[in-house]
Amino acid sequence: MPDDRIEAVAVVVPARDEASMIGQCLLAVAAARLPVVRVGVRVVVMVVADSCRDATADVARAGGAHVHVTLAGSVGGARRAGCAAALRILGGAPRRGVWLATTDADSTVPVEWLSSQLAAAWAGYDAVAGLVRLAAAGSTRSVRRWEERYAAARRAGWLHGRVHGANLGVRADAYRRVGGFDAVSVHEDVRLVRRLQAAGHPVAWPDRPMVSTSSRLAGRAEHGVAGDLRRLA
Repeated sequence: MPDDRIEAVAVVVPARDEASMIGQCLLAVAAARLPVVRVGVRVVVMVVADSCRDATADVARAGGAHVHVTLAGSVGGARRAGCAAALRILGGAPRRGVWLATTDADSTVPVEWLSSQLAAAWAGYDAVAGLVRLAAAGSTRSVRRWEERYAAARRAGWLHGRVHGANLGVRADAYRRVGGFDAVSVHEDVRLVRRLQAAGHPVAWPDRPMVSTSSRLAGRAEHGVAGDLRRLA
């Protein structure tokens, strides 16, 4: 029987021109980090400054994060580069005891975010696909329509309604085994989870905790939540 203990966690946050939001994101990650550090788990936070023209990297460093600067040009490429950089810091070849958690620069994670993912890992899961909610719940017509469609997608079991890079975790060995994140601009998270499922890796699908993500209309990813909200306005 494999050893399911987690010894180290890498939190990977892709960011493009997010100087105004990355600080709040990192404060939330720092709070989520404390419960797992207290039980002896090492946590590394890696912000991927992708094609930035602002002070994202400086703000992230001031917030205590490692920063990987890249010109990946896509959210999938940035996540992939961040995972590789974080694993190098954690000592080279990934082991079953290393966990990769990802969120987004315009999102805030709850304090139990990492501890709940590690509980699933310790129970034998190789990945955790959590849910998101909009920070300004129900505040506008487009937000309400997004929430209705999101709920319908969840009920229908559509993967794009259940998999979010803003609330995702995976064992490093399983991640490497299926090839990691694809360097694409949309659904890199869904594609990763599909490959994990096809390879027989158990995936947990918790309804809680949810990650709060921005309801802004001008997002960084072409096909992200902001684009969905614009189309529903």
